[in-house]
Amino acid sequence: MEAYEWAYPELWWLLLLLIPMVGWYIWSYRKSQAEVYVATIDGVENKTFQPFEWLRHALLLLRMGALVLLVLALSRPQSSSSWEDSTTEGIDIVIAVDISSSMLARDFEPNRLEASKELAVDFIQGRPNDRIGLVVFSGESFTQCPLTTDHAVLRNLFFDLKNGLIEDGTAIGSGLANSVSRLKNSDAISKVVILLTDGSNNRGSIPPLTAAEIAKSFGVRVYTIGVGTNGKAPIPVKDMFGQTRYQPMEVKIDEETLRSIAKMTGGQYFRATGNQELGEVYEEIDQLEKSRIEVTQYRRKTERFHWFAMGAVLLLVIEFFLRQTVFVSLT
Repeated sequence: MEAYEWAYPELWWLLLLLIPMVGWYIWSYRKSQAEVYVATIDGVENKTFQPFEWLRHALLLLRMGALVLLVLALSRPQSSSSWEDSTTEGIDIVIAVDISSSMLARDFEPNRLEASKELAVDFIQGRPNDRIGLVVFSGESFTQCPLTTDHAVLRNLFFDLKNGLIEDGTAIGSGLANSVSRLKNSDAISKVVILLTDGSNNRGSIPPLTAAEIAKSFGVRVYTIGVGTNGKAPIPVKDMFGQTRYQPMEVKIDEETLRSIAKMTGGQYFRATGNQELGEVYEEIDQLEKSRIEVTQYRRKTERFHWFAMGAVLLLVIEFFLRQTVFVSLT
C-alpha cells in the first residue's frame, strides 16, 4: 500500500466542520416534522416502518464524505515527496579524461576516447556510494561535472564527451591541477584522481610533476592510466585537401612521468590495453580507507490530491442527482 505524506496537515482542523453540519441537519430535520395530535391511537399502531424515507439521510452522508475528501485534497497528499539526509561510506573521486585528437586513434575499438569512456562508465557503475566528478583536458582543461552522487547525470556527461570541445594538445599538468582543485576542499579521508591519457605533456602552464606536488600536499592519491597499445597505432591526420585519413604512427606515452605522478602521490600507474587493467584499479581503490560522507537525496514530489478532489466532486454530483430525482418529494 502506498504511503502518503501531507504538505498541510494543519488543514485537518477543517474536519471539525462536520460537527455543526450534523447539528444543523438534525435541527432542520426535527423542525420539518409537523406535530400531529390524535384522539386515539387507532391506526398509529398499525403504521409500518418506511425504509425509503430513512434513506434520505444518505444525502447527509454523501455531503459529509465530500467534505472529508475536499479537506484531504487541500492538505496536498504526496508520495515520495521528502528530502532524505543519509550518511554513507565512500570516497571522493575525480576522473580526468584526455580528449585530444590522438585519442581518436583506432588501436582501440572504436577508438581510444570511446574505449576510455566505457572504462570510466564501468568504473562509475561499480562505485555507487562514492562522490565522483569529471574533468576533461587537451590543450586546456575544464570541469565537466563537480563531485556528485547523481551518477546517472555523470554517465550522460561522459557519453557527451568528444574531441574538439577545447583547443587541441595534451596538458596533463593542467588536467591534474584542475582535478585537485575539485578535491582540495573535500572533507573525505580518501581523495582520488584517476587520470587517463595517451600522450606526453605538450601544453599548459603547469608541469605534470608540479601538479603532482600539489596533489600530494592536499592528500590526493593519483592513479594514472596510459591509454594505447604498444608499437604503432592508426592516428587521424588531415591531408592537403583537408580530408581525414588514418596514418600508422608510433605510440608515445610518457610512462615515466605518469609513473612518477602515481608514485609521488601514493597511487599506481596502469597501461590500459583493455578492461583488465581497470579491474586492477577497482581492486586498488577498494582497499582505500572509506570515509563517512553526508548525502542529501532528492526525491521527486508526486501530487496525489486530484484523486481526493475527484472523489469529492463525484459524491456531490451523486448527492445532487438523488436530491433532484429519487428524494425530491422528501426534501
